[in-house]
Amino acid sequence: MDVTQIDTRHGTNNQHSYSNGNTLPYTSVPWGMNHFVPQTTNNNGSWFFHPNDHTFQGFRLTHQPSPWMGDFSHFLLTPISGPLANYDLFFAQSSYRPNEAIFSPHYLKIKQLRYQITSELAPSTYGAKIRASYEKNENHALLFSAENISYIEVDEQENRILGYVQNFAGCADKEFKMHFILEANCPFDLANTGHPKDGAFILNPNQQIENQFFQIGFVGTTPKTVEISLATSFISPEQAKLNLERQAHMDFSATKKKAFEKWNAYLNKIQVSDSDASKVATFYHCLYRTALFPQRFYEYDENQNPIHYNTTARKVAPGRLYTNNGFWDTYKTVFPLYSLLIPDEYEKMLTGFLNSYRETGYLPKWLSPDERGLMPGTLIDAVVADAAVKGIGTSLMTEFQEAMLKAATTQSDKENYGRHGALDYNKLGYVPASYHESVNHTLDYAYSDFCISAVAKTLGNETIQKEYEERSKNYLHIFDKETGFMRAKDKEGNFRTPFNPFSWGKDYAEGSAWQSSFAVFHDFLGLKEAYGSDLFLAKLTELANTPPNFDVSGYGYEIHEMSEMAMIDFGQIALSNQPSFHLPYLFQYAKRPAYTEVLIKQAVNQFFNAGFDGYPGDEDNGSMSGWYIFSTLGFYPVTPGSGEYVFGIPAFENVRIELPNDKVLTLETANNTPAHQFVKARSRDKEPIKSLFITHSDLIRGGHLKTTLGLLPEEREIAQEELPFSLSEYE
Repeated sequence: MDVTQIDTRHGTNNQHSYSNGNTLPYTSVPWGMNHFVPQTTNNNGSWFFHPNDHTFQGFRLTHQPSPWMGDFSHFLLTPISGPLANYDLFFAQSSYRPNEAIFSPHYLKIKQLRYQITSELAPSTYGAKIRASYEKNENHALLFSAENISYIEVDEQENRILGYVQNFAGCADKEFKMHFILEANCPFDLANTGHPKDGAFILNPNQQIENQFFQIGFVGTTPKTVEISLATSFISPEQAKLNLERQAHMDFSATKKKAFEKWNAYLNKIQVSDSDASKVATFYHCLYRTALFPQRFYEYDENQNPIHYNTTARKVAPGRLYTNNGFWDTYKTVFPLYSLLIPDEYEKMLTGFLNSYRETGYLPKWLSPDERGLMPGTLIDAVVADAAVKGIGTSLMTEFQEAMLKAATTQSDKENYGRHGALDYNKLGYVPASYHESVNHTLDYAYSDFCISAVAKTLGNETIQKEYEERSKNYLHIFDKETGFMRAKDKEGNFRTPFNPFSWGKDYAEGSAWQSSFAVFHDFLGLKEAYGSDLFLAKLTELANTPPNFDVSGYGYEIHEMSEMAMIDFGQIALSNQPSFHLPYLFQYAKRPAYTEVLIKQAVNQFFNAGFDGYPGDEDNGSMSGWYIFSTLGFYPVTPGSGEYVFGIPAFENVRIELPNDKVLTLETANNTPAHQFVKARSRDKEPIKSLFITHSDLIRGGHLKTTLGLLPEEREIAQEELPFSLSEYE
């Protein structure tokens, strides 16, 4: 795979009311501190790019992880030539031909037809190189614009622009800034440089300006190519200068080449071949998406030590830090993928998450740039537990267990941090209905309790292990056997009435009782026992066969996730959103692997493509991409923290995975046609596999895994030991 084959506009055809991914066409380096996006409109809020727009307003330096989170520390750089009638983006924008533009992870190229400027961008970890090739014989300039507060000054002696932006959707530091420095390879035209006011330019206004425009003129005649170097820092102006100096030896071509090499190094960790080229393209577009978030939020000081800005204490601190990650989404797929491909980078991320705990008192839940406190649960616990059982970040686990236990046993007086309703959960065994989304909180806390027990087991702490294993069965407190659903209870133990299993919201997060009632990731056999064996299978079958109806009463209006579930028409298995990712795999626990196989094969073929509408719903920081990657490889991490993956059905004829221990895992699929929808046989190095799962330790020792597909399912008895991990051993 060559990174030039990826079009970053994948999944970008979106609007507020309907998502085909809600992605942006990010150009950056993997996990870089900044992303860059061609902005096409400033009139649509967080949806500032659309692939069908033909307007280009400039290169936007962005940190927006999701339109629902908003952007922070962002500004726009627009190459222009000639005078503007008004300093407004409407008056500065230009048409461009989207079909002629290049949208690549490592490189952007756009021809601005109005100005006849070819504008290019190549990213680096802390900045970028911009190359503007001017054709018109008019004043050549670069227009800086920023929402909210910004500050700019011109260093005439050094031929540099310095400044900061102070704009963010939410942050503990209400004066949080991103500093930047910009340098050109030609002198500034000072007569055409500055903040426009009354028909003139104020070179150094020496004040913060709201919604600022600042023109940077360049000396020279046409034709002319100007190369601009940009660096940023969340720490200080001096650190921004240091970041710029460290990339000074790299011109545009060298910067582009380095970004190209970084992307190819990641993308080629998995080498896929198949006669269906469209599936291969979709796979690699998804793999690209998994290397964008979390973003680096640390830099290196003059002694090459990692440092970061602590927004809570409002000061610079040592060590790594990361941002832009919602663990409610990414624990399911992204971090398990990292455990296979990049465990060393995973461990670095863990050190950053631990620094978040040290600075705030709680492990993070949704970082952007710091704790936003969104979504139920404390599901970073699963990220920690999955690392622990796989031997990643072992030296960090004692402190991580302390952090996990704090969230489990105390309740923060700040809503952003820790477990909502933790004290009630500890007292009652469930989060009462007086808390919003109480069912999902309860289920997620029960799973987190299992994760605590898993970490304790790796540390040899049997007391905590046993205590939290028992607590992890708290999901049973809200299971209503009569209806077969998880339901909200008041503090007296009464189920909320009336009950409508199709009602979204209120007690449930982004779903109804249908999508939320099977979120018992660590104990599906225990849930099966609560149902009764036959009723468990019957309920799963009903889940799949029930039309995608919904009731809006919990929200009062139709949210986009409802619309997307209805559009994909996949029963109540709402694979358009993260809470449903595991649902097709649950038939394995019910000893019906054929049901899982046909559902997965249909889903990967129908709901995903490499185009602008590439996803069935919000992609969310790599999580939906990770689902596609695992589901097409043929195994899926249903229970992070167990060290296992549940088998599904592979989609590719041949796969080669370059493992981080210098071993190679190859996957082969025989009879890989659309008609062959069932697994006939599996073997590992020619030895038959009967189990419905495979362990992480088995995968990372490399070897050859072969799957043979059939037209009809093979009926056979499935033994207890062949079932995937479950805390209970019910049969």
